[in-house]
Amino acid sequence: MTVTVHEAKTHLSRILHAVETGEEVLVCRGKQLVAKIVPAKAVAKKNPPVGVPTSAGFEISADAFAPLSERELEEWGL
Repeated sequence: MTVTVHEAKTHLSRILHAVETGEEVLVCRGKQLVAKIVPAKAVAKKNPPVGVPTSAGFEISADAFAPLSERELEEWGL
């Protein structure tokens, strides 16, 4: 994206958002290039939307919530 100095001053937030997403912005005074705005560090990956799995699923065995046996209750002091 190329902008004038006036546009850069007027729309700095929008320009910085573009830079944060990886875009380089050239700033010109008239037709003379005076600056190049680039991301300060590698563009970070955005977090996935809420509810989208980010890791492999897992299964819980059918007996996971079964009552404890008398022996197990004694071991736990219950």
